[in-house]
Amino acid sequence: MISKTKISKRLKRKTKPELVETIELAKKKDLLDLAKKLSGPTRKQSKVSLDKLNKLKENKLLVVGKVLGQGNIERKISIAALDFSEQAKEKLEKNGSEMQTIKQLIEKDSKLEGVKIL
Repeated sequence: MISKTKISKRLKRKTKPELVETIELAKKKDLLDLAKKLSGPTRKQSKVSLDKLNKLKENKLLVVGKVLGQGNIERKISIAALDFSEQAKEKLEKNGSEMQTIKQLIEKDSKLEGVKIL
């Protein structure tokens, strides 16, 4: 477990305003594990392809990183991520899946019930 103070120290190094707001919101809602992953180094954030998302059983997903457009998605999912590639956006929109930012997801569901974090 990481402390809120440690997250605040890591936050000072972040330059993207959207990411800073998301981390602060996660910290405020006591989602410390998520805040820890978001405040960590960018190189440790995951890059997940649509193929990998298609293999997962869960329908509500949160990707701490970027969703890439490699492969296809064959079912509707609700996904939140820091970023989506253009190809991934097109495929998810065509499929009818719901896309949103992590900040939007936390604002809707502060406990992240039923959401698998990748």
